Amino acid sequence: MKSKMVAVSLAAALAVVLGVGSQAQVKVGKTRPLTTKQLMAGHVGLNCGALNKALQGNGPADEAGWTDAATRAALLNESSYTLMDDSRCPDAKWAEACMTLRNCSKVVLEKVTAKDAAGARGAFTAMTGACSSCHAAHKK
Repeated sequence: MKSKMVAVSLAAALAVVLGVGSQAQVKVGKTRPLTTKQLMAGHVGLNCGALNKALQGNGPADEAGWTDAATRAALLNESSYTLMDDSRCPDAKWAEACMTLRNCSKVVLEKVTAKDAAGARGAFTAMTGACSSCHAAHKK
């Protein structure tokens, strides 16, 4: 009887550990230490905020500003891959938002390369809409 209770306790403990492990996939990849919160704060948020600022009005004032905006759009595009990599993606909502981020940031980059601030802002707005929908589902 005692060994049966120990086995049940061990099984319950294992279920808790496995349950926590699968939830953690949203917060950190399986093999790399970067957390989703760190990725958002140190990469996605910084580039998104700077790109938003650069696209105000008529866009960047000089060639260096356009180059910086293009770099930030390309980095946001790359983050769409990182957010899916290393078993980080928990569900279809996340995957859909990442694909929208990927597609819209590519358009932002194309419009920035053409120095089309209005077109870039339109694609940027669509891109951040995807971010908002994913945050509504996953950000605590």
